[in-house]
Amino acid sequence: MSTVEILFGALFLLMALAIFFIIRVEFRLNRLFKGSKASDLEDLIGQVVDHVNALNHEARDQAAQLATLEARLKTRGRGVRLVRFNPFADTGSSQSFAVAIVNEEGDGVVFSSLYSRERMSVFAKPIVGGTSDIELTPEEQSVVADAQKDASQ
Repeated sequence: MSTVEILFGALFLLMALAIFFIIRVEFRLNRLFKGSKASDLEDLIGQVVDHVNALNHEARDQAAQLATLEARLKTRGRGVRLVRFNPFADTGSSQSFAVAIVNEEGDGVVFSSLYSRERMSVFAKPIVGGTSDIELTPEEQSVVADAQKDASQ
């Protein structure tokens, strides 16, 4: 066999493969468009584009709502802690308590109760940035710090 015959054979084979693939694609296109008009397909594509645009708009709205909710959650009391303690030696058990409720920014309130045999006192102290203008007892400081850890998680 000469080189020219080999080249013609290879070209013939390549042309046969190309024709096969063209016929196959044509068959698939005919099956896809069977019974459809070009305007029907354009309408369908237009509907799909409209749905995608609507979904994109909805996703933007939901992202904005999520950002709003995240901002609101930061200002809400998320960290809550309770500690019971016995501040006086003459009482039987840990009847006194301190409760702290703070948000992610460390703002909130600490409630405490001091129990003795003669009386029970309840206090509320504002917390701003993890501290208070009113002096906190060690138990109150501890419960505020623990509540801040909870709020930041």
